[in-house]
Amino acid sequence: MTAAEGPLVVGVDSSTQSTKALVVDAATGRVVASGQAPHVVSGGAGRESDPEQWWQALCAAVAACGPAAREAAAVSVGGQQHGLVTLDAAGRPVRPALLWNDVRSAPQAKRLVAELGGPKAWAERIGSVPGASFTVSKWAWLAEHEPAAVAATAAVRLPHDYLTGRLTGQGTTDRGDASGTGWWAAPTQAYDEKILDLVGLDPALLPRVVGPGEVAGTTRALPELPFSQGVLVAPGTGDNAAAALGLGLRPGAPVLSLGTSGTVYTVARRRPADPSGTVAGFADARGDWLPLACTLNCTLAVDRVATLLGLGREAVEPGGTATVLPFLDGERTPDLPAASGLVHGLRHDTTGGQLLQAAYDGAVFALLRALDLVLAVDGDPADEPLLLIGGGARGRAWQETVRRLSGRAVQVPRAAELVALGAAAQAAGLLTGEDPAAVARRWGTAEGPVLDPVERDDRTLARIAAVLDDATPLLTSSDSGTSPDTL
Repeated sequence: MTAAEGPLVVGVDSSTQSTKALVVDAATGRVVASGQAPHVVSGGAGRESDPEQWWQALCAAVAACGPAAREAAAVSVGGQQHGLVTLDAAGRPVRPALLWNDVRSAPQAKRLVAELGGPKAWAERIGSVPGASFTVSKWAWLAEHEPAAVAATAAVRLPHDYLTGRLTGQGTTDRGDASGTGWWAAPTQAYDEKILDLVGLDPALLPRVVGPGEVAGTTRALPELPFSQGVLVAPGTGDNAAAALGLGLRPGAPVLSLGTSGTVYTVARRRPADPSGTVAGFADARGDWLPLACTLNCTLAVDRVATLLGLGREAVEPGGTATVLPFLDGERTPDLPAASGLVHGLRHDTTGGQLLQAAYDGAVFALLRALDLVLAVDGDPADEPLLLIGGGARGRAWQETVRRLSGRAVQVPRAAELVALGAAAQAAGLLTGEDPAAVARRWGTAEGPVLDPVERDDRTLARIAAVLDDATPLLTSSDSGTSPDTL
């Protein structure tokens, strides 16, 4: 290991299925060491994980970084959003965490929207209209279905809050992740007492919201980690806000992230308030806003279609008349939590490669239609390349599908692990006093090849839109799959 030019920081990305840790030179952005460890999502009735697994995976990922981790001067954690972590009086999980892609709380979300006065009231008060993914809906589901678990709960946390608390021994969160709960009010940037009363949640159970640039605490003496006692711990944030930091994202620059879920977002100066519920009015981790739309079905769903067809994920073919709506886990955008996948327009001459391409098209269509609404918050900067990130971003089929359906130039940053890099930039900002996004820009994290725009495939876009409109009544009926009440 060559000598670092500046102090070392650690950025952690605790995602749905694994935890990654990077040791980064705060002066140059050079990744000095890295580590990764998996954790398990249980299926069954919903999507859950034991938070203790996240902690064990964090420890394993940091340990895999070797001696460099011992030199860290600051650490920050980025984590999957929305997950409901319930802790008892001793700080132990009461039950497995309900994850963002657990849609069992769809009926509770619908009821909560009505009880507060409808979507417009939620959008104005919270910045978002809660769906099944939001923490507030999950808490309402837990109160209805597992009252004993609610009675045993002494603290309510998000995934990144839980891990930051294990590091510091304190209960903290940040505005970016708090804005995805459904009980943090965007206009006041504080917990909303009316909504907490609505769902029967004592505000004393919630973590303190740490401001941008503030210190959340310092590391305790933890024998399972190589950090020295007293290392600075940054507030951390949700995964999308961390990725925005990792890109050094400026207002108006569009991002499309291809992961287990798909997301589109930008940084905005204006506070979002979309009563349609498509755009979530999240805060970012700096002081601006992060209008965002998310789909549940992205790379994992398309890979599943490839597996069913017996094809590799790049084995796409052009042409054909097939349309695939790959809503294998229900869907969040559009709001169809009980939906299943749908194939339309099969012919005798339809090839497996054409069907696979249709699955890519269906996944990207949903994201691009939402992106138009995301960019409308501050206005659409048409000349900005679309930043393509996430696990699918380096796949040629994904790149070409996004280019063809967007008609935009597409830039693929060379930097990997942008959530962990964003967390590292936040940690570095504690040491230098800089804006974390400026730190990431100094590191050059968004640099990468730009793929020129191609003519937009309006014909395919129109075909998918027509199929979706016609199929929506079927996808929302009880015959389309398992209902949210029994998922």
